Amino acid sequence: MGAVFNHVGHCVADVDRARRFYEEVLGLEFWRDLEPPDEMTTQLLDLPEPAGLRAVYMRQGEFVLELLGFRGVGTTAPPRPRVMNEVGLTHISVSVDDIDATAAKAVEHGGSILEQTHVGLAVMIRDPDGQLIELLPMGYRASLPD
Repeated sequence: MGAVFNHVGHCVADVDRARRFYEEVLGLEFWRDLEPPDEMTTQLLDLPEPAGLRAVYMRQGEFVLELLGFRGVGTTAPPRPRVMNEVGLTHISVSVDDIDATAAKAVEHGGSILEQTHVGLAVMIRDPDGQLIELLPMGYRASLPD
C-alpha cells in the first residue's frame, strides 16, 4: 500500500496576511484559492456550521502549505506558543540564502524572531499566527548523507 505526501494545513487568523508572509518572507508561490461548501467542510473537519472556510494553497517545489481561514466559526484566539517537546507537529523547517535577512524580513511582515534560539547555523522565527519556523542555511540539505 503506497502513500504520497499531500500538504500541511495551517489555521490562520487572516488568510491574506498569512499569504503575504509566506510569499514575501519564504518565497512560496500562490497556487489556488478554494471556498468549499459548508456541508462538506463541517463534516470533514468536524466543525459546526457555518464554517465559512477559505483555503489558500501555497507551494514551493513539491511542498504545499494550505492556509485555512474560517469566516463562519472563526478561529480560536490567541494562539498559545507551542514548545518543541510538546507532542504533535512542532515546526516547519526552511533553508534560506541568508538567515538573518530572512528573519528580519519576517519581522517586517508581522512575524517575530526567537533571538535566544539563534545559534549561528540556525534560528527559530514565528509567523504572524505564532507558527514556529526553523531557518537553516541553503546548503544544509546538501550536507546531509543520502
